[in-house]
Amino acid sequence: MHTIIHPLASRNRQKATAPASLHAFRQPAYDCQEMRDTMKLVVYVPGVEAAGVEVEGHGADLTVTARKPHVVRVNWQALHLESAQSDYRLRLRLGTGFDFAAMQAEISQGVLTVTLPKRAPTTAPRLKRVA
Repeated sequence: MHTIIHPLASRNRQKATAPASLHAFRQPAYDCQEMRDTMKLVVYVPGVEAAGVEVEGHGADLTVTARKPHVVRVNWQALHLESAQSDYRLRLRLGTGFDFAAMQAEISQGVLTVTLPKRAPTTAPRLKRVA
């Protein structure tokens, strides 16, 4: 006979909500090319359409989320293809030298190309030394 004993949880404490499952997304293959005034990011997301792509820049981080259209067929059977049918999420720490508001993205045949322009370098005014 097996007994399962659950630990008592305080009623005042709220249960911690687990973040979205890490297995719900997988990291896609990507390539970065840095140019003089821009950075070109190529992300390979096969099976994703333009409506399923979200590109967000916040602070120093860039997050690309690409969701595949999930179609349930009439004759559906589980074939252990869960990992092949997972959506994609790519998180990169790029730094604060990019203008996320001016970024451009396009997708064609499962290849997402994101162009990030660099911010103009700010030069601090030099202080004159008074003797």
